[in-house]
Amino acid sequence: MIETVIPVINKLGLHARAASKLVKLCAGFASEIKISAGGQQVDGKSIMGILMLAATQGTDLLLQVDGEDEEAAVDAIRTMFSDCFGEGE
Repeated sequence: MIETVIPVINKLGLHARAASKLVKLCAGFASEIKISAGGQQVDGKSIMGILMLAATQGTDLLLQVDGEDEEAAVDAIRTMFSDCFGEGE
């Protein structure tokens, strides 16, 4: 299992479009992906769960990934967050 903290850096936070992109990315991996914020843990493959985190800019998310492709999943998720979900800011 890999655990890492990923900050939400994009201006609009983890809004619906960004959450949709994240869920689509996570669904492509066999690993179990859990994301936590504010004491709440959700399935990274659940759009409703991700939206319930209400993660705004500056929120630190705890990412827990466990499975055969965990390293690739963590790398891809980190890249998506650092690229601001392709939104430019």
